[in-house]
Amino acid sequence: MKKSHKDKIVVVGAGNVGEAIAYTLMVRVQANDIVLVDVNEDRAKGAALDIAHGTSFFKQVWVRQGGYEECADAQMIIITAGIARKPGQTRLDLAKTNVSIVKSITENIMKYAKNPLILVVSNPADITTMAVQQVSGLPAERVIGSGTSLDTARFRYILSEKLHVNIEDINAYILGEHGDSQVPIYSSANVGGFPLEEYAGQVGAQLDKKAIAERTKNGGAEVIKLKGATFYGIAMAVSNIVETIMKDDNALLPVAHVLDESFGEWAGVAISLPCRLGWEGIVQTHRIPMDENEKKLMDHSAELLKEFAKQALA
Repeated sequence: MKKSHKDKIVVVGAGNVGEAIAYTLMVRVQANDIVLVDVNEDRAKGAALDIAHGTSFFKQVWVRQGGYEECADAQMIIITAGIARKPGQTRLDLAKTNVSIVKSITENIMKYAKNPLILVVSNPADITTMAVQQVSGLPAERVIGSGTSLDTARFRYILSEKLHVNIEDINAYILGEHGDSQVPIYSSANVGGFPLEEYAGQVGAQLDKKAIAERTKNGGAEVIKLKGATFYGIAMAVSNIVETIMKDDNALLPVAHVLDESFGEWAGVAISLPCRLGWEGIVQTHRIPMDENEKKLMDHSAELLKEFAKQALA
């Protein structure tokens, strides 16, 4: 349970994603002290001032620019820093660059913080989560990747749209990699307690599962094509993770962390599964019921990540 009455969050990286996250945390009053850290100090200071000026219309929340020393007493540290993929750049080249960035960030964090709780957002999120855990030496449950939290949100949004039902009634997950090998779990999905297929039949809805899965997987690319970048969706996903942890409310969320030997072939890789989150990080990881095909797809996702990690983390 929490022992401090002052909730302080450090956001490393003041680009579009980091700034959107800091703004969302402020608006939802999820911390009373938000610190932006960036190698570009002017960018971090400008973002902090812009957000702080708006607090006069809302609530008293301190939003400011700072350095890594701020990590010493932070309740949570969120890593968003990294570069976007450039034209012609391979996924592996991007991964190696961002892994190098987050490794350096982690070393700086650990100079000041003792047993911190770190939330990793930098892409490719599963690989960078593994890098942060390796460099920090922290228990896996204290290094959490945002994983498929946004993918799951997109999945639920599309299903709610197709079924004409409140999105809060949709309970369905995207698991595995936050990437091309992500796995939609249809077999245990439900709508307000009704199995997904049964509910769809009752309302006369036709679900093209393959098309829905493709639209979900390509959701980020669609936004980038239309406006150049994605940041509001991930900011809300991160805010949801933060709220669950800061309130210590033990909610189940699809996040990633390096799995232990109890997960067999999935061990040693950071993939997303439903996890119960609390003040200390990941409290418990759950094995959701899957059909045979979904299990095969999860095995494939884990294997791809393992092979990719061998190259990216070398």
